[in-house]
Amino acid sequence: MNPALRTAATGMMAQQLRTEVISNNLANVNTTGFKRSRAHFEDLLYQTVQNPSVIGTPDNNTQPAIQVGRGTHLSSVQRLHAQGAVEQTSSPLDLAIDGEGFFQVQMANGQVGYTRDGSFSISDTGTLVTSGGNVVVPGIKFPIDGSSISVSPTGVVSVQVGNDTSKVQEIGRIEMARFMNPAGLSSAGQNLYTETPASGTAVTGFPQDEGMGRLLQGHLEGSNVEIVQEMVDMITSMRAFEINSKAIKNAEEMMQVANNMVR
Repeated sequence: MNPALRTAATGMMAQQLRTEVISNNLANVNTTGFKRSRAHFEDLLYQTVQNPSVIGTPDNNTQPAIQVGRGTHLSSVQRLHAQGAVEQTSSPLDLAIDGEGFFQVQMANGQVGYTRDGSFSISDTGTLVTSGGNVVVPGIKFPIDGSSISVSPTGVVSVQVGNDTSKVQEIGRIEMARFMNPAGLSSAGQNLYTETPASGTAVTGFPQDEGMGRLLQGHLEGSNVEIVQEMVDMITSMRAFEINSKAIKNAEEMMQVANNMVR
């Protein structure tokens, strides 16, 4: 088979994967705390047609090697953990992280998950949970007669007990986690990430301590997807896909000409 066919085919597959990554970014443009991804590619092995050679005597110029590339492939999909826009919701249980860090939650399989989605609620047992029902770590339980929930920038959760406005009770403090390489976290769906060897071990602490960001009550962090940039990237990917398909067509026509010569 003509090597140009396989080379151009790798280019088409690369652009198809890039388009899939872009499509996922656009699909989650309104997902709370979502972080956009970016596809990275690298070239494949090269065929050395001719090794470096010396023209004339050793004092003369050396001709470089003649190499022909054999395409590209996906090397990684990097998640970009840039800060998303913070939007005010006025809900006392909506929390946004301004800076580094993740909320810790207990997943259904017992594993600790990490999220930037702070749209919390209170379960039927009075426990602070995520929108998906996962318990926020450490477990914070609200009293039955509690009201006027307040969360400080440092994560201290307080409620008013009964009808007496002077009786404010501190019921817990939200802990956060951060990683040396947050891009190495594994996506688990439902706005959750899990720890991997590439991300490093989680460093836990309270908001505004040890490099952690602060909490903003009554706010949510939006997606960091930039629609205009994603649309431009999609157009670029589509044009690259088309030119690779054109290369395949040209290689096929050249093979057809060669075949017709022996008839």
